[in-house]
Amino acid sequence: MRAGRRQNNAGDWGEVVRDVFILGSTGSIGTQALEVITQNPERFCVRALSAGGSNLALLARQAARFRPEIIAISLDKGEEFADALAAELSDSKAKYQPEVLTGEDASALLARRASREAVVLNGITGGVGLAPTLAALESGATLALANKESLIVGGALVKAACQRPGQIVPVDSEHSAIAQALASGVHHKGLTSVNQDGCSEVSQIILTASGGPFRGKKRADLAQVSAQQALNHPTWSMGPVVTINSSTLVNKGLELIEAHLLFDVEPENIVPVIHPQSIVHSGVTWRDGATILQASPPDMRLPIALGLDWPARLEKTVTPLDFTSAQQWQFEPVDHETFPAIKLARAAVAASSSHPAVYNAANEVFVDAFLKGNLPYLQIVDSLAQVLSEHTGIDNPDLGQIMDAQTWAKAKAQEIVINTR
Repeated sequence: MRAGRRQNNAGDWGEVVRDVFILGSTGSIGTQALEVITQNPERFCVRALSAGGSNLALLARQAARFRPEIIAISLDKGEEFADALAAELSDSKAKYQPEVLTGEDASALLARRASREAVVLNGITGGVGLAPTLAALESGATLALANKESLIVGGALVKAACQRPGQIVPVDSEHSAIAQALASGVHHKGLTSVNQDGCSEVSQIILTASGGPFRGKKRADLAQVSAQQALNHPTWSMGPVVTINSSTLVNKGLELIEAHLLFDVEPENIVPVIHPQSIVHSGVTWRDGATILQASPPDMRLPIALGLDWPARLEKTVTPLDFTSAQQWQFEPVDHETFPAIKLARAAVAASSSHPAVYNAANEVFVDAFLKGNLPYLQIVDSLAQVLSEHTGIDNPDLGQIMDAQTWAKAKAQEIVINTR
């Protein structure tokens, strides 16, 4: 599968059409990516979609609309998907029968088939996104990375799998903002803090956080928090896991680790700050004291569009900010006593190369338990600290050791959940 040129109505050959592989197409990132592609049909061609399989009706609608050549489903639901797709195509005269891959490795197998000219958007949630991330990098394709967990879990393995500078383009709004701010430097291309001479001109990374639904609360205020309350994010519409992580600031801890790995900046030089308006998405302070911040509406379509076509900017992706009316932007320090997740993330990076994988894996178990009513809200991060303290770290782990560390972390977390009931 290779990108090609599309002929316009006048018979002229236009710009290169980019092949896109979307992993996690039925999730928040995937559905918004398809919105961006719909707005730019002359620029992108959807070649493949993958999904977990929990929403086959939506996947079938997406397949019928975009006609990708390959569909990947993590669950063994090939026949059920075929029925759903047939129902979507019942009124269509055009024949369409995609290749369908099923099973746990389906998304990775799909990503491995991308061409070097293609872009693979990894919008899968959780550590299961690691194998598809590695497969996409091995294919040579550009990886638009929304699955921060795979970089956090894979660490040096993911970086080592990169075949060229800039092969990974961040899609998280914060890391996209940092990349854009870095690109303002004369000697930078926007994807590393190190300039063309091998030196860093960056003093600090400014990592903004909305503060979530519990900004300003103290620990005692959070003892009886319900899942419904924690899912009520004030500015962003996200999936349940990311939304809970935002409320605990675990998401910001994960993003700190991601920024450290993506941009080669030490964790102590990454400064989290609460910005409740979610207008400034992050930035860079240079060694001369200047700070460049990226601002835009809280709309994930902008970083997604940049991820799909970096460094180009698409037309009218979002409505720009209105500077003709009065507005205020607040910036506040993080309350690390009430929300210790960021400190835990820094400690995980300092402890060993396998601790970040444990941080992510154990948190996934605790968030799931909280959403099911099996763990109190405050126990999410408290229990995470316990698991990290009991992990025997591994420096420079191979893939097998990383997987073993995750397995251990999940088992330990499950044990804590059972004993907490």
